[in-house]
Amino acid sequence: MSKASMSFILRLKLDKQTASFGKIATVISSSGGDLVAIDVIKENKQTTLRDLSINVDQKDAQNLIINELRKLEGISIQHTTDRTFLAHSGGKIHVVPKVKIDNRDDMSRVYTPEVARVCEAIDQDVERAHEYTIKKNAVAVISDGTAVLGLGKIKPEAAMPVMEGKAMLFKQFADIDAYPICLDTQDPEEIITIVKALRPTFGGINLEDIASPNCFSIEQRLKQELNIPVFHDDQHGTAIVALAGLLNALTLVSKPIETCKIIVCGIGAAGMAITNMLLKAGATNVIGVDVEGALHCRKKYERPGWNEFANKTNPNNEEGELCEVIKDADVFIGVSAPGLLTQSDIKQMAKSPIVFALANPNPEIQPEEAKPYAAVIATGRSDYPNQVNNVLCFPGIFRGALDCRAKEINDEMKLAAAKAIASTIQEDELDAEYIIPSVFNREVVPSIRQAVINAAITTGVAQIEPDSH
Repeated sequence: MSKASMSFILRLKLDKQTASFGKIATVISSSGGDLVAIDVIKENKQTTLRDLSINVDQKDAQNLIINELRKLEGISIQHTTDRTFLAHSGGKIHVVPKVKIDNRDDMSRVYTPEVARVCEAIDQDVERAHEYTIKKNAVAVISDGTAVLGLGKIKPEAAMPVMEGKAMLFKQFADIDAYPICLDTQDPEEIITIVKALRPTFGGINLEDIASPNCFSIEQRLKQELNIPVFHDDQHGTAIVALAGLLNALTLVSKPIETCKIIVCGIGAAGMAITNMLLKAGATNVIGVDVEGALHCRKKYERPGWNEFANKTNPNNEEGELCEVIKDADVFIGVSAPGLLTQSDIKQMAKSPIVFALANPNPEIQPEEAKPYAAVIATGRSDYPNQVNNVLCFPGIFRGALDCRAKEINDEMKLAAAKAIASTIQEDELDAEYIIPSVFNREVVPSIRQAVINAAITTGVAQIEPDSH
């Protein structure tokens, strides 16, 4: 595949007596860069400050250019930035008032003294907060920074750009006002206490990038102790979109999920959630594989949740490593680590095997390696077909849950969301490279919203029945 072009801006302070701009241009070109613009920032008799916009094909070229320029006389590198950093300058979101304040009359209505009437109305009936505050359309995106993207545990401040991005996606795709909140604690009890204390403000809680096993206990407790939707997207979002893709893939190869042998590799938060969704959808033969091989009920495990997992999966008590239990499997779903699946493994699978290699950014097997032997391939990456992307799920899930004021997001609502995502691709449109809709498909959020509302009403967790729109 072709390499994506990147650009960065290099700010240089040049000594006019000793620096040679010709040498600078030569170094940039010979190091793999393309100088596309020069902006003079400041000038005096001795020095000039300039911003150089440079295109490169790979990150290594940027580092090489910087290192080579440092060797030149009369040049001082002030700083570097790129379009990604510029997009984050000052943060990526802000609050905009819905009502203009142009005079004292306006101010009296939105603030003192008239606001007191609204406060008293809510004080007498707290349910009116959904009517007269942001609560109706507000979601808190909460993280402790312990499992961020491919970075793992980082400082809560460093996790904020991800949470801001999540808030942007909520707004862009579902018109939900989401607020990033990064906590300076990894104590589950403290996180639970903080989130419970935030309940009056928000209509829903999206837990994000919280490491296993804390993510399980935090979500479980909050679901029990709050009457608003709580959703850990890293678990359930991945599971919902993976199931949506799998339902379409199975249609494509004419296999019912009930008769399939399915391998789930990586039994952490996402692996457990995927397995629960598979079982909810009718799968009967799911085998979880991790560092100790295939999980089965004849063995006792120390890792949280593994014994419960083993008791409801692997009905034939198969044992062994991945390369052994994958024999005759119809489906492989990986949420583990790069390079764990081989071509030899796929060759052992049943006819028309389905491979979901979802480890990100480097999958369990590269799609190019799997393609000669797999009927359908999906990854977690955006540069290959069939990306399993949580963005397909959480905006619509929360839109539906907020609109019907659901007390929780239950399994039936998640299954409905998966089927709704799958249904946005008609059967005559299905193709090995098109089993999952684009995140920009405008039918996805409305379809999920209505399916989630219907499931919430059916299961008795909806508090109102909104109009269809």
